[in-house]
Parts: sequence; C-alpha cells; structure tokens
Amino acid sequence: MELPPPACSLASEVRPWSSQGPLLIKARTVSDNGVGYSSRLKTTPAGWPSRPHWCVWVEPVSAKGPGAIWEQRWHQAVQAALSTWQDQLPIQVVSDPLRAQVLVERRRPPRLNNRASNGRALLQLREVQREQRWQREPLVTVLISPGQAQTAIQATSLHELGHAFGLWGHSDQAGDALAVKAGPIPVLELSPRDRATLRWLQEQPGLNQADLPSTQP
Repeated sequence: MELPPPACSLASEVRPWSSQGPLLIKARTVSDNGVGYSSRLKTTPAGWPSRPHWCVWVEPVSAKGPGAIWEQRWHQAVQAALSTWQDQLPIQVVSDPLRAQVLVERRRPPRLNNRASNGRALLQLREVQREQRWQREPLVTVLISPGQAQTAIQATSLHELGHAFGLWGHSDQAGDALAVKAGPIPVLELSPRDRATLRWLQEQPGLNQADLPSTQP
C-alpha cells in the first residue's frame, strides 16, 4: 500500500474543490448516540473534514518596540489554546502557510449578518499536491481578534480551533469549549464532552480521496 505524503510537506500545487450547495451539511447518519454533542456536528458533501495529523500556521509577532507586547500577548494566548488541542491531536506548528491546513490570523472578523464577533473559522476544501501526490484537504482560516483580554483571546482561540479541527457544530452546554454561547467565565480547558466528541469524530472516515489525479512521475 502506497503511503500518503507527509502531512506538512510543501504544497506544490493547489486547486479548489467545488460542489453545488452548501459546504457544511447536516450529517444524515448521525443519531443522538449520547457521545458528547456529536449529533450536533455537520459534515461536508465530501465527508468529515477531519485529519489524522494537522499542520498549523500562527501569524507571528511582527511589531517592534513597545507595540510588540500586544502582539506577544495575542500570540501567547493562541499558543496556550493550541497546546490544549495538541494534548488530544497530532498537531505540528509550521512556519510556512503553504505547509498548513489551519491558518490562524490576528485580525477581527468582518461583521456577519450585521453582528460582530471576536473569532471565526472559515472552511474551504481543496485538492493539494504534496511531494507529487494529490490529496483532498480542509483549509481553515481562523480569525482571532486581538482586541480582547488575554484569557478571552485564549478562550476564543480554543473554541475556533475546535471548529478548525473538525468540530463544525456547537454544544448546548455552557461548560464546553464549543458551547454555542460563551458564558461569563472564559473556558480555557476542554470538557469531557469536548474530548468525547473529538474522539468520536476521529473514528469517522475523513474526506473522500476518490477521483483525484494520479501520482505525478
């Protein structure tokens, strides 16, 4: 059996994957099975947007002098949230965006339906050639506003990174990192329900890799 290319190898060619209809759809095969909030997750027409290994790029600190402290606080909060997910998933931080499936950017999300938010995860599907092998991958851009307290940045990052790693849905319980509405106390750790839902997702088949271009000579 031919092995897939290394997860964080450089992308030499990328093209979008497109389909008619919405990218996120309600999973028809998931019942209320009592595994966390798995019955509330959405999938895509190409399958569950999950991976056995993730490559993540985080926008680096670019400011100099006194102004750098705010970027450093943002970066520290994002890294703390990412470390929490690294305890549950194989995640590699990369310095080149072309090696990543998750891009974390330091900027406030644009208003959506005339509502402001401090974080947002934007999903695309694409076909990527890495080391002469094609594979279908999710690409998630995570926007985290710097205009928050450091603990709020960490909680926002924990929530949005959960979407990025495949949890495209919300819990109905306030103590979960993926709760539909943030409570008065920032959630900085994953709950047992978050972890159980993630384990369930990792057991599902990932994106369909059929009909991709053949390996290049």
